[in-house]
Amino acid sequence: MNQNLLALIGKKVLVCDGAMGTLLQHHGLPAGACPETWNIEHPDIIRDIHTQYFQAGADIVETNSFGGNRYRLSFHGFGDKVTDYNYAAAQLACAVRPPGKFVAGSVGPTGEYLEPIGTASYDDFIEAFAVQISALQKGGVDLILIETMSDLQEIRAAVEAARKVAPQLPVVASMTFEKHAQGFRTMMGLSTSDLINNLPAAGAQVIGANCGLGMDQMIELIAEIRGQTDMPVLSQANAGLPVWKEGKHGYEETPEERAVAVRKLLDIGINIVGGCCGTTPDHIRKIREEVDRFNAG
Repeated sequence: MNQNLLALIGKKVLVCDGAMGTLLQHHGLPAGACPETWNIEHPDIIRDIHTQYFQAGADIVETNSFGGNRYRLSFHGFGDKVTDYNYAAAQLACAVRPPGKFVAGSVGPTGEYLEPIGTASYDDFIEAFAVQISALQKGGVDLILIETMSDLQEIRAAVEAARKVAPQLPVVASMTFEKHAQGFRTMMGLSTSDLINNLPAAGAQVIGANCGLGMDQMIELIAEIRGQTDMPVLSQANAGLPVWKEGKHGYEETPEERAVAVRKLLDIGINIVGGCCGTTPDHIRKIREEVDRFNAG
């Protein structure tokens, strides 16, 4: 199935899912709580969210394991649960995976800094990501999706860990950009050229951008990336920029607005398109409609 995924990317545009955290919050996950605990405590809810995305037309859904590395889990007091939470995350998504569809093991940043700014070494990062990715692989995922990264050494460590413990799985590497006066940059100052010049050489087979931006800026960013490479590119934008409303942050982009913007991404040459914060199965359903029209043409 893994090689089938890479072959499909070369033939048609694929649809990824939308936000996990947004839907968990709708189900009652408190702000600041650890989402990965729900893989054990509320498995029916996690399976239902994956099912909603598959039914909306997603070709790929991501496991509920974004913060499943030992650094992030230790912050919540669950540093000894890395294998348990990630294995369960993979099993839950794979249990509802329809034939011909795919499950991506979601791997997010550690929240730590490398020496000398922080206390972690490069080898520490590789080891932490390797434990997480190994559990996701054993749980049955079809690919590894490393996402929302801003530091080059950290994302390279994650890619290296994936190539080490799960060499047969395709690796997608996605970073988060913001637009500044000097152009698009990650929080750590990386440009799109840094992404393109380093991650394929490290072993990533798909590169991309997620989170951070609404669709208008994401379209501009993906055009910049596509102008520098012919390799497969992923895009997962937020449902607009967050707004403060009724005492909390929210996102106001409608599924219909997402559909209009996706047409522009398709014209640019996107290969995998989905959503990030604030996007729902309704957004993915509209993306699916646009992608189907594009693939048919």
